[in-house]
Amino acid sequence: MNAERARDIQRYRDLLTAANSQINLVGRSTLQDFERRHVIDSAQLVWFEPSTLTWADLGSGAGLPGLVLAILMKGRAGAHVHLVESVAKKCRFLGEVASALGLPATIHHGRAESTSVAVEVVTARACAPLPRLFDFAQPYFARGARGLFLKGQDVANEIEEARRRWRFSSRTLESLSDPRGRLVAVEGLRHV
Repeated sequence: MNAERARDIQRYRDLLTAANSQINLVGRSTLQDFERRHVIDSAQLVWFEPSTLTWADLGSGAGLPGLVLAILMKGRAGAHVHLVESVAKKCRFLGEVASALGLPATIHHGRAESTSVAVEVVTARACAPLPRLFDFAQPYFARGARGLFLKGQDVANEIEEARRRWRFSSRTLESLSDPRGRLVAVEGLRHV
């Protein structure tokens, strides 16, 4: 990571820590292991999708993974991250960070399923189980996106449950930040 990105990550951490005392954005204890729990966990999306320029982060909350993606893609021609969040005070926080760091990001205040934009990859972290997450993400898939979702170790059960209502192809990848975590790459999402 170059020096500018490292400074942006540190500034983001500082802004998140300050805001977290007033708005519940992340578990307080997770800030002690910020790099692994939040930065590496989010950054691995770019490592798995290095050529992707446009992203949508659904239920962005504290900006994970969306703000980290925007920091890593800052200065890359055509790069842009759409952070979608339904809670106004979280949107204000996301907007403040994006503005302070000059990030290639747009904050959308609204429900994910009502805020579809054309992107290459739609993602989410700690947003909802896959069956519900697919409800939110379906409009993005309909516009040509594929999905790359950060999930926990019980993802196999979520995939099985999702197949009751959805048709899709998927592959599960081991997380680079936590051996119990998984990433689910999804394509061709459509209702049964």
